Amino acid sequence: MKKKAFLATLAAGAMVISLAACSSGGDGGGEGAGDGGLVGVAMPTKSSERWINDGNAVKEQLEAEGFTVDLQYAEDDIPMQVSQIENMITKGAKALIVASIDGTTLTSVLQDAADADIPVIAYDRLIRDTENVSYYASFDNFKVGQQQAWSLLNGLGLVELDGTPTEGAPAGPFNVELFAGSLDDNNAFFFYDGAMDVLQPLIDAKTIVVKSGQTDIEQVATLRWDGEEAQSRMENILTSTYSDGSVVNGVLSPYDGISRGIISALEGSGYSLGDTWPAISGQDAELDSVKAIVAGEQFATIFKDTRKLAEVAVSMTLALLNGDTPEINNTTDYDNGVKVVESYLLDSAIVVNDNITEQLVDSGYWTQAEIDG
Repeated sequence: MKKKAFLATLAAGAMVISLAACSSGGDGGGEGAGDGGLVGVAMPTKSSERWINDGNAVKEQLEAEGFTVDLQYAEDDIPMQVSQIENMITKGAKALIVASIDGTTLTSVLQDAADADIPVIAYDRLIRDTENVSYYASFDNFKVGQQQAWSLLNGLGLVELDGTPTEGAPAGPFNVELFAGSLDDNNAFFFYDGAMDVLQPLIDAKTIVVKSGQTDIEQVATLRWDGEEAQSRMENILTSTYSDGSVVNGVLSPYDGISRGIISALEGSGYSLGDTWPAISGQDAELDSVKAIVAGEQFATIFKDTRKLAEVAVSMTLALLNGDTPEINNTTDYDNGVKVVESYLLDSAIVVNDNITEQLVDSGYWTQAEIDG
């Protein structure tokens, strides 16, 4: 899709996704790849459904523009990701699109990219501590955190999905436990800060009680966003804090995989669906969690359309390679420790059981058959 057409479509809020058929069936360029040159795409892991969708969308859209694509997944292994990017540079990549595992560990390899005049797009996760990142494509991550908190509070009957207080809302108090993402991911701080912007006044008012006392991000973080680690921490909280017969009414979870770990811990501790089942937030609209929302196990997720994010990253890449300036809409919020990285931030949406069809099926992100399967 050409840049001007893309931007007009994005501004109108009605994306048309043009995906080229990929005949290779695996990573790297396939038969459909053109002669526009090589673009390296570094993704963190295949353990999350979300990153598989991101990688495929970026690859297909780049191939539709005539590029050969070297798509690599590092399985959350930092040295492996560095090695993969080094290989992309050695192969003569014209540009790099990088979703980092740890945004602080790429300084040296991105200096190699800069020395070779290769532009770098930070994809969804900000790359830190280097001047050699050209632009950042992501979502409004502070707002995502607010949406996670609003969805949790909506599940407790306190607010509407847009954060407006619910008329006749219950007084509480509600026992809520807090989870955050991985401390090596810059987004984890934006998500948590956004959520606490909403929740802290209610904690101060004692409408919400964090019974474990764990509220600092260092206490509630989940390394690599790992669901099993989240399950273990939730089990420990239930054993140490709720053995007096009290119950958890809600859990702030920043990611669907973490949410599913929390659900497993609750089930293992004797919680069952019904009046005492807590409201649990999430993020990424992963299929298993969408099914969990239908089943009543997870209350909500945040839908971040990876197809639109891929379009932004591809548009930025095309602009840079054509000698143009990419479209941006944020020049203040994403300081990587060396410079403020100019960014394009997309909107996200809260998904609950009542709007799954509207948000996910009507948009073509998931089919009803996939959700029902």
